[in-house]
Amino acid sequence: MAGLERLGETFRRAVHAVSTAADARRLAWLNEADSHIGTTLDLQRTAKELADFIVPSLADGAAVDLLESVLLGGGAARPTSARVPLTRAMAVSAIDRLAHLEPDPVGELSTFHPTPKLAHQCLLSGRPILVRRITPAVYETIAPTARAAALLREAGVHSYMVVPLISRGVLLGLADFIRCAGRPPFTPAYMALAAQLASKAAVLVDNARLYGRERETVVTLQRALLPKAAPPTLGLEVASSYRPSANPSGVGGDWFDVVPLPGGRTALVVGDVMAHGLEAAATMGRLRTVARTLLSLDISPERVLARLDLAARDLEEDQVATCLCVLYDPALGTYRVASAGHLPPLLIDAAGNAEFMDLAVGAPLGTGVIPYDPVTVEAPEGSRIMMCTDGLIKNRTGDAGTWLERLRAAASGPQPPFADAFDMIWERTGGGEGDTAGAASGGTDGNGNGGASGFGGGFRSGSGSSGNGAGDGRGGDGRFDDAIMLAAAPRSLSEAVIREWSLPADGTAARTARRLVRTQLDDWELSDLTEVMELVVSELVGNALRYGGGPGSLRLLRHGRLCVEVSDSGPDLPQIQHAMLSSEGGRGLQLINTMCRRWGSCRTPTGKVVWAEQDLPATGPSPSGGR
Repeated sequence: MAGLERLGETFRRAVHAVSTAADARRLAWLNEADSHIGTTLDLQRTAKELADFIVPSLADGAAVDLLESVLLGGGAARPTSARVPLTRAMAVSAIDRLAHLEPDPVGELSTFHPTPKLAHQCLLSGRPILVRRITPAVYETIAPTARAAALLREAGVHSYMVVPLISRGVLLGLADFIRCAGRPPFTPAYMALAAQLASKAAVLVDNARLYGRERETVVTLQRALLPKAAPPTLGLEVASSYRPSANPSGVGGDWFDVVPLPGGRTALVVGDVMAHGLEAAATMGRLRTVARTLLSLDISPERVLARLDLAARDLEEDQVATCLCVLYDPALGTYRVASAGHLPPLLIDAAGNAEFMDLAVGAPLGTGVIPYDPVTVEAPEGSRIMMCTDGLIKNRTGDAGTWLERLRAAASGPQPPFADAFDMIWERTGGGEGDTAGAASGGTDGNGNGGASGFGGGFRSGSGSSGNGAGDGRGGDGRFDDAIMLAAAPRSLSEAVIREWSLPADGTAARTARRLVRTQLDDWELSDLTEVMELVVSELVGNALRYGGGPGSLRLLRHGRLCVEVSDSGPDLPQIQHAMLSSEGGRGLQLINTMCRRWGSCRTPTGKVVWAEQDLPATGPSPSGGR
């Protein structure tokens, strides 16, 4: 009797030892999953890592499907039996002998019709389902189609289980597994093990989902705050490209703007908030709005940056930003440039020689260190100017000097067509394949027309991101920040578009201005507008003589509308005021406001300009403002 007891005790110890060893192996396997699943924060890659880890250690085939509502950012509502939930196949893995099976293709919506599927039941109940031995009638409740069910039978698949993916109370999807001939069927112990793995993996999948959703939110806001349509840019061909970082912590804060100004001038602005995320994107939107408002009142880049610095200091976020402001004047053929801590622009001549502009770089906006020193350079036809944010060249290796030299070298050499210029620079500065898929560009054609021309078509922001390195946010090439490129190429304008004259600073100025306007309108076959424009230019010149220290120049512009502009050295902008009935003056601007389509004024580096516009006759000839 004692011998039987000892034998029983030995047997129990042996069983316990085997069970303990099996538990240890299962625990080690689950621990090993931590180093194989969730190596990145890319959702599809995480799902693929889960499927690959399961095959062949636990199953001969595995598939991971996620609810379409979850992928689209919807809530966590449990599916109901009244409606079959839509899921999307995210990953499939199988041993070689099962490679011919036909699961739902990765990326496609899963097929749950017409036969009710076990996967559907798993989603409805939120519980795993085990089929130890698959009977002939059960194959069609497992496979997506009748043909796929037949292939399962022919391949000898004999055991099946499906487990839900639930994280933080949110049902994300499911993972199902199969075994074929040569391996024992699944048991409740295997199902419990699979459920444990699914619970761990679901957290990683959910992290990747939330990570991607955060990035998409920031990118959507970022795009919404960037220009969406190409404004008219007379005499300047403009194009842009925006490439968001794959890492949500690197998205947000970069911006650009193209602002049409009086007299055919154009302001080009590129900025970068020194932060990322939603707050940086919101700050960027505020600064862009302030900059546009300031440019409508003052076209001096240095003064715009100084006032923008004051505005940045008032922001609650206490953030700073860099900014580069370029003013192009088609009549003078020059750029006037000022920088607040931003990368200097690249000037590329007609021969393809690229050099950074020799520019005094001021302190970033929001630091309170002003003023900013401008520089004026020639803008010859055939040349290009390129502005960018540091995300284009910055990486985790090298220094600023190396980055700038790499950018200069990338922009040098024979210049490709505008449509290919951004892709060329992106690739030469280290952009990997796949990163370029996220590019978008657009611009105007130099005659002030938006649309497909320049470096690309349509002024729109890009969306894509690299599939490589999505987990560390560096793309495939080491970049970890947003990148914006803004380029422009000046185009000469004929006298059929713009004319400018110097006016005498004495009492003959008004008579001279009327004669010049009358003669030019006759040449442009716009004599019907002569009477009104003579009256308007007389009032503008009279105001310049009385309040502005004498007129400086007269500019007549014909593009879309007829615009007349008079400059002077006075600093005060004119305003319409109420005139007393007995007053002899004070009604000039009221007259201009009544007779013209619109009018306005803004400060310049040497004073101010006052301008007024008239609609062109519908049958009027079209000017050739080409190259």
